[in-house]
Amino acid sequence: MSRKLDITLGQYSDKGRKEINQDFHGALIPDGQMLAMKGISIALADGISSSAVSQFAAQSAIKSFLTDYYCTSDSWTVKTAAQRVLNAANSWLYAETKRSQHAYDMDKGYVCTLSAVVLKSSSAHLFHVGDSRIYRLNGNSLEQLTTDHRTVLSAEQSHLNRAMGMAQNIEIDYQKIQLSIGDVLILMTDGVYENTDHSFISNTIADKESDLDEAARLIVEDSITRGSTDNLTIQIIRIEDLPDANAEEFMWANEELPPPPLLEARQKFDGYRILRELHANHRSHIYLAKNMTSGEELALKIPSIDLRGNADYLKRFMMEEWIARRLNSAHVLKAYPQTHKRSYLYTTMEFIEGQTLAQWMIDNSSPDLETMRGIIEQIAKGLRAFHRKEMVHQDLRPENILIDQTGTVKIIDFGSTKVAGVVEAAPNFDKGDVLGTLQYAAPEYFVGEEGTKRSDFFSLAVIAYQMLTKKLPFGTQVSKARTPVQQNKLRYTSAISSRPDLPEWVDGVLKKALHPNPYKRYESLSEFTADLRTPNKKFIQNSHTPLAERNPVAFWQAISLLLAMAIIFLLTKI
Repeated sequence: MSRKLDITLGQYSDKGRKEINQDFHGALIPDGQMLAMKGISIALADGISSSAVSQFAAQSAIKSFLTDYYCTSDSWTVKTAAQRVLNAANSWLYAETKRSQHAYDMDKGYVCTLSAVVLKSSSAHLFHVGDSRIYRLNGNSLEQLTTDHRTVLSAEQSHLNRAMGMAQNIEIDYQKIQLSIGDVLILMTDGVYENTDHSFISNTIADKESDLDEAARLIVEDSITRGSTDNLTIQIIRIEDLPDANAEEFMWANEELPPPPLLEARQKFDGYRILRELHANHRSHIYLAKNMTSGEELALKIPSIDLRGNADYLKRFMMEEWIARRLNSAHVLKAYPQTHKRSYLYTTMEFIEGQTLAQWMIDNSSPDLETMRGIIEQIAKGLRAFHRKEMVHQDLRPENILIDQTGTVKIIDFGSTKVAGVVEAAPNFDKGDVLGTLQYAAPEYFVGEEGTKRSDFFSLAVIAYQMLTKKLPFGTQVSKARTPVQQNKLRYTSAISSRPDLPEWVDGVLKKALHPNPYKRYESLSEFTADLRTPNKKFIQNSHTPLAERNPVAFWQAISLLLAMAIIFLLTKI
């Protein structure tokens, strides 16, 4: 049985010698899939004492963080999800101050510090702004993991220079640390850490290891005894257990189901009637089926007979539908609603009447530039849906693109897709060989680098190039370049050599999009598609570069021809 993340949490807060408590704290410990995909969140906030409403700021910041974080996409990383939630909370607090009578006096507005920890898999993700602190217990001492955002004017005077609600835009400090069983993390407001010592904290936690709430209370009381005049809040987290690095089973509701047998036309299967086989290869079998309740047609996919003993393959097979249910784009194949209880392992998707781009390219061997643009722009819209969810498709190729009878283009087959949130939860899930198709995979995959959205940009540009030329921009050399030195020797073959009618600035666009170095490609899909439509001055200027740079093959062919003519001329003279 796989292990899971488990903690012991102790926390305590007190108003101290003040009339009200402007601190606020909380934690949320989910279970099941939510625990694995989103983790455990613990946070505290400290309202500034100069404001009469900062306790509401602290309360709002913590409540919104703890609730809204779990409403974000589970395909996002912790960093992306938490920072978006905190940025939204900050904007709301700032707007509340601007709507109040203290619109121009932030010291009296909705302002608070915030420190939060999200525990996911075997890592702790730290978020911090202000002067509350996060520590890690190291033996009998405390290691401060955060930096105070406070400007010191003198021994008696200082002020916050960064806090929630202080400005319309905020910079949140973030760091990620690896965890071990037995680690102790401590979150404290300044009312605690300024009035106690590290040895007392470590000794108290050791003495009260079976009751961390009591340990937290004793530490707060000690700070009050030592003269604290502020509110006091402390949270103590002890890591009791960590999940297995390869524990992906949390993602699959149907993991225990057996793969079905091969299906046949007219067969009734789990509430569906099989109409006919649509496609079969070494990876899967796809059938056209009809929902016997609603009468709707759908595509039903079952695992390959040959790969059913491959655990990694089955995990990726199950993940396809998981991914599809988290995407919403007219240019991405969508999952069919699950209306029947499943007895076998299979996936259901919408049925699209049409043809793959691979077949379309056979039927339309020399498309014009405008047709290519229209198809590429639709694929780009589908890719944006993946990238907004922090997913990289990793296997973009003509066989994985479908064009329906209306001309709408859809990306299909998500078996190689990398999901950042999943990789973060199960680090071993995406380890292994290049998952995509070699002819369309970006060069960085072949030197062991992680795929990014720019890797998808490369694959999209290969498709654009192939649509125009019926060739690959680097032939078969990309997959053979297994070192950075070999990659530096890759030479782009100008599309003009196959399509002389192609504008040189379009060739410049393709060359940039297909650069072996991902950081020299386009930064966004919109920039790439815009340059395909409107001449970029940079590429127009480059059109005057020497032929030897623009098209080395044509250059040396011309040189060879001139030399041959010169030799023939000399021979005739002799």
